[in-house]
Amino acid sequence: MFAALSERLTAVLRDLTGRGVLTEDAVRDGLREIRLVLLEADVSYELTRRFTERIREQAVGVTAVKSVNPGQQLVKIVYDELVRLLGAEPAGLLYASVGPTVVLLVGLQGSGKTTTAAKLAARLKREQKAPFLVAADVYRPAAEEQLRQLGEKVGVGVFGPRDHGDGDEVVGVIQAGIAAAGTARARTVLVDTAGRLQIDAELMGELVRVKEAVRPLEILLVADAMTGQDAVRIAQGFHEALGITGVILTKLDGDARGGAALSIHGVTGAPIKFVGVGERLDALDVFDPARMAGRILQQGDVVGLVERAQAAVDQQEAERLARKVTTKQGMDLQDFLVAMQQVQKMGPLEGLLGMLPGMPAKALKQAKVDPRRIRHTEAIILAMTPEERRRPEILNGSRRARIARGAGRTVQEVNQLLQQFQQMKQVMKGMGKLRTH
Repeated sequence: MFAALSERLTAVLRDLTGRGVLTEDAVRDGLREIRLVLLEADVSYELTRRFTERIREQAVGVTAVKSVNPGQQLVKIVYDELVRLLGAEPAGLLYASVGPTVVLLVGLQGSGKTTTAAKLAARLKREQKAPFLVAADVYRPAAEEQLRQLGEKVGVGVFGPRDHGDGDEVVGVIQAGIAAAGTARARTVLVDTAGRLQIDAELMGELVRVKEAVRPLEILLVADAMTGQDAVRIAQGFHEALGITGVILTKLDGDARGGAALSIHGVTGAPIKFVGVGERLDALDVFDPARMAGRILQQGDVVGLVERAQAAVDQQEAERLARKVTTKQGMDLQDFLVAMQQVQKMGPLEGLLGMLPGMPAKALKQAKVDPRRIRHTEAIILAMTPEERRRPEILNGSRRARIARGAGRTVQEVNQLLQQFQQMKQVMKGMGKLRTH
């Protein structure tokens, strides 16, 4: 997430903070570099100009304060301006005081609306907001079926054109879906609308009719962060036609330059409410400008890391494992499998490391773990008997060969896993000793 932007921006600031005295010439040169970094990251020219101008105005005063490290003051100014550029405060969903809250999801084809609708439904279900999905894309043949399958996975009801007996007219389908949601006692109704390959009068006309007919409380634009400045242009188009109330940025875990996230709020005034950070149905995070600015400047997001751990990790299981580590026996392969599965629930390793303060972008690239390797490890452990998992010391050559065949892996991979497990066991045992002193 923002790897190139983060690396270059922090390099410029590192150079400035390393100077004993921060002169106006140094500030000017640094701001020139920051301007180039932002422009290359697809941040709009006008926003970049305003951003660097505000920093320059504040930095002039900083150069005169000799009693405080001026470089660190400049980093604080850049951080504050990044937070301001990203929207200042987190913006959650609005909820109706009476009746179900209707949320319209709009966007171009391929932006990830349908998957995002399911991700948002999964999140709202965890928050006990009783979500309900309406498939309102009557043009793409697979759209309704895709949403139904996703709805089944997250355990949320779905209404679509095939449930509507009076034809496939979009407004009628949505109105019938909202009525069905009311019958199902849903508190939030997420409407997955149709998209097009580009913004056109037909698409906007239909969405305007839907808006007028159903009066949604929220109109959320689903935009692909990978499209850079195109995402900003698309946001402007939808905002001018519909007055969007917020944005969900998808694919923020990819190699996005970051300009879309930095520009959309500044250009439209609409807050970024959620960001997609992976393919899994629980990979939708609330967007927090302060925490995102911290991550861009490699200051980490420890709060976000703790929240993920609290949501994903079984507390009782974690406490059991922590107690077992301190015993003479220590952890076994079954414990190792459970711990690995719990960490997996928190998301990709590089995403978790990116939340740690001071983690450079290069290290995050090197930390990428092939998901297949994790599945192979699981397969090897699951191919063992319960006794073998409890007592890995009994795994002789013939047992290892049988396990390798059962898992569809090589004996060498089984040996590597056992070696890694022994190393981790020693580390955990050492940590356990520290806990008892």
